[in-house]
Amino acid sequence: MNDKERAKKVLSKLAKAYPDAPVTYLDFKSPFEMLIATILSARAMDVTVNKVTSVLFKKYPDAKSMMGAPLEDLATIIRTVGAHNRKAEYLKNSASMIVEEFNGKIPKTIDELARFPGVSRKTANVVLQVAFGINEGVIVDTHIGRVSEKLGLSESKTPEKIERDLMELLPQKSWSEYARLIGAHGRRTCKSRKPNCPTCAVNDLCPSAEL
Repeated sequence: MNDKERAKKVLSKLAKAYPDAPVTYLDFKSPFEMLIATILSARAMDVTVNKVTSVLFKKYPDAKSMMGAPLEDLATIIRTVGAHNRKAEYLKNSASMIVEEFNGKIPKTIDELARFPGVSRKTANVVLQVAFGINEGVIVDTHIGRVSEKLGLSESKTPEKIERDLMELLPQKSWSEYARLIGAHGRRTCKSRKPNCPTCAVNDLCPSAEL
């Protein structure tokens, strides 16, 4: 069995193991909210981000209002997500770009999204896949990168190289499904500190499994 065939079987088994896996753990109601929440999620817990955005979006529900927000107020609201002063600048400057350069709309390409402050390629992929259903790349966060390495689907160490490996291995139509299922697997079973290999749905396909 080659790696492409094994990756296909991994997805098939994980689809049965996690039928309820969400496409994102962040709360959002629009592409704008998805972009802002994803910027805030860098090195922060999703549950913390959701608490913050429930307040943030009530006060600043769109790019125009956030663009005019006092920087100090944004920083205060998002304080618990970490790096709040820098992220407050990201939010305000991103909102300005949305209004002034994109006519109030969130762009739909990685290259355009990557121009926003605080937006990495991973962040851009999340926004495209979750908000627009566009598969331009593979989301590689901490969970996805770690589990992909354990499964032997990538030997690379950086998110960019891991993504490139996965894009070559998987058909484009499966890119978002891979992120959804591998992300759930990393959170629920293949945890970083203590992976639960005996109950793992893909332990027979994993070279790292300890049974």
